[in-house]
Amino acid sequence: MFSVHLSEIPRTISFRTALMFLALFGASFLALFGYIYWQTTGYLITEVDTALHREIDRQTALPPVLRQQEIIKHTAQDSEDRLPYTLFDAQGAPLYGALQALPPLRKYQRPEEFMWDKPNGHQRPVRFLAHRLDDGTTLLIGQDIHDIREFDELLVNALISGGVLLLLVGFIGAIALGFSARRRLDILSRSIKKIVEGDLSGRLPTRGNNDDIDRIATVVNGMLDALERLMSEVKGVCDDIAHDLRTPLTRLIAGLERAQRRNLTQGEYANAIDVAIEDAKGLMQTFRALLRISEIEGSARRSHFIPVDLNKISADAVELFEPLAEERGMTLAFTPCSRAATVSGDSQLLFDATCNLLDNAIKFSPDHSEVEVTVLADASHCAISIRDRGPGIPESEREAVFRRLYRGESSRHTPGNGLGLSMVSAVARLHEMTLKVDDAEPGCRIDIIGNAQRV
Repeated sequence: MFSVHLSEIPRTISFRTALMFLALFGASFLALFGYIYWQTTGYLITEVDTALHREIDRQTALPPVLRQQEIIKHTAQDSEDRLPYTLFDAQGAPLYGALQALPPLRKYQRPEEFMWDKPNGHQRPVRFLAHRLDDGTTLLIGQDIHDIREFDELLVNALISGGVLLLLVGFIGAIALGFSARRRLDILSRSIKKIVEGDLSGRLPTRGNNDDIDRIATVVNGMLDALERLMSEVKGVCDDIAHDLRTPLTRLIAGLERAQRRNLTQGEYANAIDVAIEDAKGLMQTFRALLRISEIEGSARRSHFIPVDLNKISADAVELFEPLAEERGMTLAFTPCSRAATVSGDSQLLFDATCNLLDNAIKFSPDHSEVEVTVLADASHCAISIRDRGPGIPESEREAVFRRLYRGESSRHTPGNGLGLSMVSAVARLHEMTLKVDDAEPGCRIDIIGNAQRV
């Protein structure tokens, strides 16, 4: 397994990125070290040349006799021949000084270098300056630069060893990064494979450091949450359809079979047909509601969102349901918000969702009771809050009531198809709103909360 991972490491982005930065850092290191080397050696050689020129000028200013005495004295004192002074005649033969021959000379008054073969058999690099005197002799002032050459060699060796160490450590680091990335990708791949094989409860592992892979894994996990929810809803819908639609279909078929077997009058046949049509219309209404929810969840209308005033939406819904409330002696109390309560959304969908909540509130509230509709807003959020005086929703069912075709025990004998709150939930998800169900003591309170939009 390790060999397989090792062979795949060069294909990882982390390894290639590390190599790229290693190359950039290596080039920067080479440029910086080259600059330091150039500046240092240049400075040392310049100091040597300055000293040579200064000594030539000083010796030139001396009288010939004094110059001779000083060169002889200097040669005797310079036992290591670090600063060879020599005076040559017009033919290049040494008169007095440390050197036995005039080195190759291209031009006077210009610093040059040569390798000095000393009497003890050693060779030393010497940088010198030659000056022709008025009497035709040549004065040569030199300086041993062996230490400078050793320093240059040390710098070059440091550059080479440092560069090799840099490349080695960088390459090992790149392999480590590539191996770590490959191992993490293998873990993600295995997790994805399990999910593809049917384990929709699985999620991609994260480290919590919010790096690139963590952010991608978080987004994918959110997508998997949505997929699991949708698959659960599909399964729940299939189960609920089989359970809840079986009864009206059985009743419809049984009524038609009875009408077929019995010798009915024309009026009885017409009545049986009317009952069958009503049952079929109820089924069609259920399927239309299911299709409507699917259309909303498809987010096809999100591109048409505009600023929507929740005060106006709520006022229109209250006005629409006031006659129904009056028939049962109920009161619809509407409290608008004193400030702007604007969200980005589809006004028709938000109106339909509010109407569904109001319809449920009136349907499950006793006669002569009160339903309150309140619009709330602050700097960041807006909400429509609807409170009734009905039996309420048990805490154990507050999530289930938003599933398609789900009906609680308290609503089994109430007309409806169990899709109203499912449609409200779909609208809330489309608008990235939050649905909150609370106990109103007595009754139920449902808030649909969205992000406020500045107009």
